[in-house]
Amino acid sequence: NIHERTNEVVASIYPEGMHTTIANALKADPGISASTATLEQPEHGLPESRLAETDVLVWWGHKDHGAVADEVVERVARRVWEGMGLIVLH
Repeated sequence: NIHERTNEVVASIYPEGMHTTIANALKADPGISASTATLEQPEHGLPESRLAETDVLVWWGHKDHGAVADEVVERVARRVWEGMGLIVLH
């Protein structure tokens, strides 16, 4: 949610953020339960408990990759090795 806070054009197109737009598009399918997590949330919104109940993680990123905590990266990688799907968007 960095883009909509730092770029007026992006904010005008995605007033609730790109992350919310992506989640809402996925939720149009009644078989999909989608929610969001952002960099600013504690543990970037991805604590162990949340990842444990995640079948597929869609990771959209463009800015501030260096701000992602190593422990969160390791946690996500571990879940992928355990079988969680990962779709990376840029």
